[in-house]
Amino acid sequence: MKKVFVKSYGCQMNVYDAERMADMLATEGYSETKAMEEADLVILNTCHIREKAAEKVYSELGRVRELKKEREAAGQETRIVVAGCVAQAEGKEILRRAPAVDVVVGPQNYHNLPALLQKARAERVVDTEFPVEDKFDHLPKPSKTAIRNRGVSAFLTIQEGCDKFCTFCVVPYTRGAEVSRPVAKILDEAMRLADAGVRELTLIGQNVNAYHGEGPDGSVWSLGRLLHRLAEVPGIARLRYTTSHPRDMDDELIAAHRDLPALMPYLHLPVQSGSDRILDAMNRKHTGDEYRRLIERIRKAQPDLALSSDFIVGFPGETDEDFEDTMRLIADVGFASSFSFKYSPRPGTPAAEIEAQVSEAVKAERLARLQNLLEMQRQAFNRGTVGRTLDVLLEKPGRHPGQMAGKSPYLQAVQIESDRHAIGEIVTVRITQAGSNSLFGEVAGSGSQAAA
Repeated sequence: MKKVFVKSYGCQMNVYDAERMADMLATEGYSETKAMEEADLVILNTCHIREKAAEKVYSELGRVRELKKEREAAGQETRIVVAGCVAQAEGKEILRRAPAVDVVVGPQNYHNLPALLQKARAERVVDTEFPVEDKFDHLPKPSKTAIRNRGVSAFLTIQEGCDKFCTFCVVPYTRGAEVSRPVAKILDEAMRLADAGVRELTLIGQNVNAYHGEGPDGSVWSLGRLLHRLAEVPGIARLRYTTSHPRDMDDELIAAHRDLPALMPYLHLPVQSGSDRILDAMNRKHTGDEYRRLIERIRKAQPDLALSSDFIVGFPGETDEDFEDTMRLIADVGFASSFSFKYSPRPGTPAAEIEAQVSEAVKAERLARLQNLLEMQRQAFNRGTVGRTLDVLLEKPGRHPGQMAGKSPYLQAVQIESDRHAIGEIVTVRITQAGSNSLFGEVAGSGSQAAA
């Protein structure tokens, strides 16, 4: 068989897309490899969110080009595909700057890869048009073996695109408008995953809680209703979802956190800033106090909640007072985990045109202070689990012989001393120690039903 190497950058959506590309190429005679050096086809599945994303891709393409030359000298063909959001944003520019690339394909078009690779035999091709058809209708179903090899936790895309148009974000331009998959197709994929041994599903979307898919009866289903239905799928013990927007946390979804045992007590809900002035400039359509009140409502429904968020420091025009507003919000709310970044301009976004850019030195100083506070909160949350018993989903062997590694309900990594349990089991663990990045514990008894 020919071999394909897929390197995926960025978000969970790209991880999911990379898996589906591999599934599709399996029907074309490709098997996955972890070694780029032996690949007949190299796919870079790119992300455009982080700073200098495009330049990092071109740098990686320089290394792949050298590999292609070495393999060609040995009589071996190597074809190169750039996929994902940088492909969508850069298009033909990638072909101009990287002559070794054969195919450039956007995130809505990768179902066309076999045809594009065939066409690229004659000429290098770009496919970044937003198609009329649903790409999911054209993707083959993964084999049970492929699903099992990926583990007992799986991502499942239910929604793509975003209509929010935050001024710092490229997603509406690279992923398009919000589109939700029909409930029946999501259920079909969930049951197929469960049948192959998946125990935990994370529903993903650029704006996942804006989900509004067509139900079996023709009505529009919300994310809350979909979660209740997925909880009925035999074998699925845990549900999560990411990434959400505060404006789309409706009453039904909040109630699901109260009423649905399968929905884990973990929520990633980006706020970005605590300053109302900056939130307005970001076009977030909520204030700091509205976010605080929303968190109060969610915690009233689910008091045992681990909250995660995203923060951007140094947004254009951010003053010391604006930054202190963010620090106050963090202190008021309290977070179990977080992602935080210095603002970097994304070409084509409104914020990139604002003249009042904050200096790199100021951004670095603010980010260090913010991350220090968030890390203190994370460590305090982890220490608070010591002495508690938590259900842990075992996912893989641990770091050392005789160990197993898994996840807590709060998405924490947990290591246990045990070789008597199987991957896919959920066991009750007494947490004995909180390390810098993992919890450690001992098995206290069986939790939910074991994997079939």
